[in-house]
Amino acid sequence: MHVYRSALLRFADDGTALYDEDGLLAVGPDAAGRQRVLAAGAWRALAPQYAGVPVQHLPGRILAPGFVDMHVHFPQTDVIGSPAEGLLPWLENYTFPHEARFTDAAYAQQVAQVFIDELLRNGVTTALAFATSHPVSVDALMGAAQQRQLRLVTGKVLQDRHSPDGVRDRTEESLVDTEALIRRWHGVDRLGYAITPRFAPTSTPEQLRGAGELAARYPDVWIQSHVAENRDEIRWARELFPGSRSYLGVYDDFGLMRERAVYAHCIHFDDEDRALMRATGAVAAVSPTSNLFLGSGFFDYAGADRVGFGHGLASDVGGGTSFSPFHTMLAAYYVGREGQTKQGLSLSPERLWWLHTAGAAQALGLGGVVGNLQPGCEADFLVLNPAATPLLARKTSQASNLAELLFALIVLGDDRVVEQTVISQAKYGSRA
Repeated sequence: MHVYRSALLRFADDGTALYDEDGLLAVGPDAAGRQRVLAAGAWRALAPQYAGVPVQHLPGRILAPGFVDMHVHFPQTDVIGSPAEGLLPWLENYTFPHEARFTDAAYAQQVAQVFIDELLRNGVTTALAFATSHPVSVDALMGAAQQRQLRLVTGKVLQDRHSPDGVRDRTEESLVDTEALIRRWHGVDRLGYAITPRFAPTSTPEQLRGAGELAARYPDVWIQSHVAENRDEIRWARELFPGSRSYLGVYDDFGLMRERAVYAHCIHFDDEDRALMRATGAVAAVSPTSNLFLGSGFFDYAGADRVGFGHGLASDVGGGTSFSPFHTMLAAYYVGREGQTKQGLSLSPERLWWLHTAGAAQALGLGGVVGNLQPGCEADFLVLNPAATPLLARKTSQASNLAELLFALIVLGDDRVVEQTVISQAKYGSRA
């Protein structure tokens, strides 16, 4: 058992932020040996239960849940910061040439280590990630995540048409490979598998149908893809699938809309699309830095809340411009404010933080497992330094309430705030 004394941030089931300036966090192994939160709350109330247990004091620090990244591309680690006119030219000129290199297992393993390093350095302890169309890319990332005990879900990309040599796969072989990878990795340690059509235009109807059949055969695996990100992409999808009601409807037609189905972007939706998301239990991975960088448009938070479908935040590296959840939360604030200027603050600091932790975990079907520090959750947490830079220290010292403190961290924070990332008592960072 390990007991920590520090300021403590966590969330109630309804998303309300709970904060103890003098808090206690106790973690220890469950019957399977996995570290879990045993207790979390005010020091004064909980300390008598742990009399005689050594305590690690962390004055001036905040213990917070590890961040959850709902959509990130591991093979695009080296694509980040590449200029392009928009989504489709960016894919053609940068993404596909980089991803073609992942036929080489050694190269995939090297990039996987860098990718995991970046997640941990930025405080991300759970991620839903794209690999490439090459099975060795999945093996490389799963192996790297398993080594570090990261909770990670990934999958081999399916793309059997409208893709260049080097990344295009074969329909039947791609489905056989996907099933083999599910059996090899899904449910091993903290790993999960996601059936991963890149996006509807790069898969034939036969491949999408096969993906839907796999999703029905393995109902506890995830599904991930992209939808309604860019207007040119939408026009293309409608030309290729004229019988579907909408771009989103393509996935529904092939059995790819259900709980644990995560669709990145979801920008250009109407209320029928939103209702379909709600009815099927599918959720959106909102990627504001990517949407701003590629000029794709703005996610409609008000529309999602009005109709009522789940969503959370994501970096979308390499279209996204940073692994840092602080940058993602700040971009989400900008995007929300752009769409709702008459209503004042678009998203509160507490809501932004929830969307990248407990709310994102809930959207992934992992509520009460990760993204929070309530009893029973897996013990993934961060040691945050609210005085990591001189300006941040000055600003946070003046915070009169939790909203001001969290907002200062969102606006002024970056990877330097994450002093330590703790996963099952393995510690990464400057205090490790």
